[in-house]
Amino acid sequence: MMTRILAPLLAALIIPPLAAAQEVSSLPWMGLEDVHLDIVPRTEEERARIAAVTAMPTDFSAAWAFEENVAGAQTVRARPTSDAFSQPANNLTFEQELDFRVGNGLFRRLWVSAPASTIASDGLGPLYNARSCQRCHLKDGRGHPPEGPDDGTVSMFLRISIPAQEPDPKAVATYIAGTQPTAPDPTYGTQLQDFSLPGHASEYRLQIDYTETEVELSGGQIVTLRAPTYRAADLGYGPLHDEAMLSPRVAPQMIGMGLLEAIPAEDILAWADPDDADGDGISGKPQIVWSHVHDRPMLGRFGLKAGNPTVLEQTAGAFAGDIGISNPIHRAGSGDCTKAQVDCIAALHGDDAEQGGLEIDQVGLDLVTFYSQTLAVPARRDVDDPEVLRGRAVFFDTGCADCHRPNYVTHRLTGDDPASFQLIWPYTDLLLHDMGPGLADNRPEGRADGREWRTAPLWGIGMTETVSGHTYFLHDGRARSLLEAILWHGGEGQAARDRVAEMPPADRDALIRFLESL
Repeated sequence: MMTRILAPLLAALIIPPLAAAQEVSSLPWMGLEDVHLDIVPRTEEERARIAAVTAMPTDFSAAWAFEENVAGAQTVRARPTSDAFSQPANNLTFEQELDFRVGNGLFRRLWVSAPASTIASDGLGPLYNARSCQRCHLKDGRGHPPEGPDDGTVSMFLRISIPAQEPDPKAVATYIAGTQPTAPDPTYGTQLQDFSLPGHASEYRLQIDYTETEVELSGGQIVTLRAPTYRAADLGYGPLHDEAMLSPRVAPQMIGMGLLEAIPAEDILAWADPDDADGDGISGKPQIVWSHVHDRPMLGRFGLKAGNPTVLEQTAGAFAGDIGISNPIHRAGSGDCTKAQVDCIAALHGDDAEQGGLEIDQVGLDLVTFYSQTLAVPARRDVDDPEVLRGRAVFFDTGCADCHRPNYVTHRLTGDDPASFQLIWPYTDLLLHDMGPGLADNRPEGRADGREWRTAPLWGIGMTETVSGHTYFLHDGRARSLLEAILWHGGEGQAARDRVAEMPPADRDALIRFLESL
C-alpha cells in the first residue's frame, strides 16, 4: 500500500514551485499580489535553491534536513510548560523584542467600560465575547467548547449571517458562481456575544447537545465520536432571522502567523485545483476576500475559513467583534452592535482624542499585530525516533500531505523583517477543502461553501495539552483526540480517513506519534 500511494505523491511534491506556479498563471485568481509585504523579488538562483530545499526526499528512514526547526530562524526550544506558545521568535532584534513585549501587554489587557479613569483601557462592549485577546487565546493556544454549565474558561462563539439580498459590490468581486453572498443578521450582526455591560442584555447563551456514535477500527478498536448540535438560547434581542445561519468557532492557536502571512501567494495558488483536474480527489481552492486596508481582492489566509488576508485585518476584526473595541479598520465604538440594538449604539464609547477618537489607535493595533506575527513555534521533538519516522511515512502514504503540505520558503523581505526568507514546516496548503457533511456548518463565507474549511496548520499540534490543558480539535472542539479529529474527516479527506481506519493498529499508533511530535 505504501509504495502504491507514496510514489505518485512524492512525484507531485517534487515539482519545483516555479514550474507549478507557471502552470496556474492563466487561472482567474492569479494577480493576487502580496501587497501587504515589502518584497525583494526572488532571483532565478533563489528559485532553484527553493525548489531543491522544498522537494520531498524519497528516503523516509531518517530525519530530513532542517525539519526540526519548523519555523526556520523563528523556532524556539520546546518548553514543557504552558508558556510554550508565548515566546518571541528567536530572530527578533532588541527593538523588535521590546515591541513584542508591549504588544503582549496590549494582548493581555483587560478592557473596561467607559467612562473610566484608565482612558487607555476603556471602551469595552457594550456587547462582547471576552474582555481581552488573552481570554480567548489563553496562553496563545487553542480554545475549547464548554465542559459544563459553569465553565468560565470557554473561548467559543457562534458566527451568524443571512443570505444577502443586495450584496456589497466590492464583495461580489471575490465570489464565484454557486457561492451564496451573505450579509450580517439585521438584529445580531456577524457574531453572537454572550456577555454585556450592566444595563444591556447579552445576545444569547450557547447551548450544545452531543450525540455519540461508536466507530469500529481495524484490530477491534472502538472510538466514540460526539456530534454537536448548537442552539442560541436565551436570546436577548428577539428571535433570529428566519434564514439565519450559525457557525461555531473555537479560538485557534496563535503561533507562526507572521510566517504564514509571508508565504508567497503564488506558492499557495500553485496547489489549487478547484475542479480536480488531476483526478486525485483533492480539489483545494483559494479563498479570496476583499481587503479593507488595501481596497482590493486578496488571498485569504487567516480564520477557520480563511476569511482575512492579513494578520492586521484579522486582529482588527477580533478587537471589534470579540471585545467591542473601535480601531482604524472598524471604527464603530459599539463594535458589532446593529441599528436594531438602539441602546447598544447609544452607549458611551471609550473614544480618546489622543487616539484619533478610537478606543485603540493604529500604534496599538500595529503592536498587537506584531505580537501575533512573531509568536515563535516550538521546535519539533523526537524527529529521529523510529516510531515518529514510521508515523511520518504513514502520514504521506495515507494521503494526509495532499492537503497538509509540509513546507515552504517565505518571501525575501526588506529591512529586518523576521519572517524574511525562512524555510518553514507548517503542514498546510491554506486552501479551502470540502470536509464532508459531518463537519459542515452549512454557512458560506466568501468563496467557501457550507462544507469547506481552510486546511489547519499542524505545527505545534502535539503541544496542545501542554499549553491549553486539553486535546480538543477541529473548528468547534468536538474532537477530543487527534484520532477523533482524523475520523471526522469526510469529503476530500474521506479516502485518507478510511485508510487510517483500516490500517494495522501499529501504523495508526505511529501516525498519532508523528502528529504528537509536530
